[in-house]
Amino acid sequence: MQKSNCVWIIDDDRSIRWVLEKALQGAGIETRTFDSGDSALNQLNREVPDAIVSDIRMPGMDGLGLLSTMHSNHPEVPVIIMTAHSDLDSAVAAYQGGAFEYLPKPFDVDEAVAVVQRALAHAEEQKSDRTHADTVEVDTEIIGEAPAMQEVFRAIGRLSQSNITVLINGESGTGKELVARALHRHSPRRSEPFIALNMAAIPKDLMESELFGHEKGAFTGAATQRQGRFEQANGGTLFLDEIGDMPAETQTRLLRVLADGEFYRVGGHTPVKVDVRIIAATHQDLENLVTDNRFREDLFHRLNVIRIHIPKLADRREDIPKLSQFFLQKAAGELNVDTKILLKETEEFMCSLSWPGNVRQLENTCRWITVMASGREVHIEDLPPELMDSKEGNAPADDWEKALRHWADQALARGHHQLLSEAVPTFERALIETALKYTAGRKRDAANLLGWGRNTLTRKLKELDMAGGDEAS
Repeated sequence: MQKSNCVWIIDDDRSIRWVLEKALQGAGIETRTFDSGDSALNQLNREVPDAIVSDIRMPGMDGLGLLSTMHSNHPEVPVIIMTAHSDLDSAVAAYQGGAFEYLPKPFDVDEAVAVVQRALAHAEEQKSDRTHADTVEVDTEIIGEAPAMQEVFRAIGRLSQSNITVLINGESGTGKELVARALHRHSPRRSEPFIALNMAAIPKDLMESELFGHEKGAFTGAATQRQGRFEQANGGTLFLDEIGDMPAETQTRLLRVLADGEFYRVGGHTPVKVDVRIIAATHQDLENLVTDNRFREDLFHRLNVIRIHIPKLADRREDIPKLSQFFLQKAAGELNVDTKILLKETEEFMCSLSWPGNVRQLENTCRWITVMASGREVHIEDLPPELMDSKEGNAPADDWEKALRHWADQALARGHHQLLSEAVPTFERALIETALKYTAGRKRDAANLLGWGRNTLTRKLKELDMAGGDEAS
């Protein structure tokens, strides 16, 4: 007999099961735990839960296999997928498989409880079957474990069976076209063309011809009829990058196409009908452009159906090591040389930079390193000079606090204990070394800078097994 308000927790990690069990029970939710998908399926013969929280990677039946079985046999039961492998493939596969939500590890316990409560409320309200979407096998295309990128992955997953118009915004170099391509690749139009056009790169007098094509003789130099990007993208997706740079008259024509699904080639008199999904992108604030009468308000509302924000690289610093590794491997493959390896201190230094050019700047830096760094191991001094020059004064003052919090999160996620015994000596050693360097090795002056007495500094130097500079007072 089915128990009321019961949630099953399925994970081969006992600590995860314990944390979730205690948190959900504390919220008044009955739970049952399983260490494998197979054992949970066996229990399904006797009872059916109200919701399931399952890991994605487990021995035997994995989370996606369990999700597929539940979706086929018990589509009314919401399934929340957890994974420590925070990548686009997992997010898309989970959503396409019918998951209620995707929860990357390490997760906030309160957030996990809130997601389960939403799932239970949804199960109460929604009794009809969900639409099943086949999982698509794809290559990893976007790297991102930061929470802000997980939101992007969630959006791509939720839109994977939709033809809806999407507006992507984010700074230059953040990877807006990559997201547009991912939206196309995980859409019902995946087998049709993906056509990209950068509005900022097209001369104003050629823009209408680029978009809508032209007839033979429409203007000087039009020796033949030419299809525009709309016709080339028919049945597929048209990606309009930097839409904020589109001239007013072209905005009017675009609005008409979006409303009617047809247009005239430049110099033409016969309407051309097309079926195109529009994905637009901009680094500008379109609302401000509308206020300044530089962008049509009605076109803005046509484009702004679903909006996805791409974070700047400085807001996803935890992704820099994996991105760097990927770009270094890519550059090495292109140049047919060995892949460079960032030393730990080099990686940490790169994570502390502001990266105004975002992911594109990081990729170009990795290409520069591949060509210019003398050894296979990359030291800080091997980095481009402009990075060294930009370090001072560009990084936010609280970067070290963010880095420390990130380190603590990652250490706890890896099962580390007694973090203070590991962190405090490292913290003290760094401050002592810096103070001694600042005072040219004078202990008394360094102690004053640190707020200690000279004897305390001497004792700390012995405890930390550090060379203590000279004995000068």
